[in-house]
Amino acid sequence: MALTIGVDVGGTKIAYGVVDEHGAIIERGLRHSPAGSPEKMALTIADAVTELAARHSVEAVGIGAAGFVDETRSIIRFAPNLAWREEPLREKVGELVGLPVVVENDANAMAWGEYRFGAGRGESHVVCVTVGTGIGGGIVLGGELYRGRWGMGAELGHMQAVPGGRPCGCGNSGCWERYASGSALLMDARDNAQADPEGAAHLLRLGGGSAEGIQGEHVTEAARQGDRAALAAFESLAQWLAQGLADMAAVLDPGCFIIGGGVSGAADLFVDRVREEFAARLTGRGHRPLAEIRVAEMGPAAGLVGAGDLARLR
Repeated sequence: MALTIGVDVGGTKIAYGVVDEHGAIIERGLRHSPAGSPEKMALTIADAVTELAARHSVEAVGIGAAGFVDETRSIIRFAPNLAWREEPLREKVGELVGLPVVVENDANAMAWGEYRFGAGRGESHVVCVTVGTGIGGGIVLGGELYRGRWGMGAELGHMQAVPGGRPCGCGNSGCWERYASGSALLMDARDNAQADPEGAAHLLRLGGGSAEGIQGEHVTEAARQGDRAALAAFESLAQWLAQGLADMAAVLDPGCFIIGGGVSGAADLFVDRVREEFAARLTGRGHRPLAEIRVAEMGPAAGLVGAGDLARLR
């Protein structure tokens, strides 16, 4: 059975594992991410790969990383939360481990993992939306991962939803992720608590009595207790997500959308409303099939598994 190694690089940790052709993780590990040093990062990844390759017969390595990866899947052009700038990661790690290496955007790797082995099974046209601090995305069309001409496609969170709207870390304003992400959910909950303290009793208690003390996990907990301000924040999230999905359906016409990322852990609080609002906002509604909206199944393992599988399919 062909084995590969998948590596999922984040700002604080590196998850890595041996992946078989069915998407199962045979062995896995976790290391600290030296985010501030490209040289230490390459050495840490290579050391993790070498550790596993000593115990398993592997044929290739796939690395998923947050950032802009070039069209050759070798150079990380820019990674906002890491020190990579025009970093030839494939070459560096390949020379250190003596195996073929491919580099992929982490959201693309996660989307591929869900498409192949998770919530996207059985579909050929899939859009995966990761809802966390921001919004990431991955697109599979006709069974192929869509990267764009320069390898930088599917930056879904930076579609402009509100011209001149909330400032975004990307340098623009009004991006979709500023209204439909975990950060937006928290911002809306805090605003709601200030505007309606009576309706935010649970939220404010969890936040230590002030709107500024409210954290993301408090919003979910309070919503499950029926807190009016927290529920209103989830309602806003659902509406913004639905609008973005409807806009993408008008362009891409996928068979399904997959909602992943940290906020998907609270999907029971908003995904049914997303489905309702999506159906109501879809162009040509009533005269076309509705794309399914599914919740991601693989959790944090999706990126590691997807990167490993993409290495196999290099």
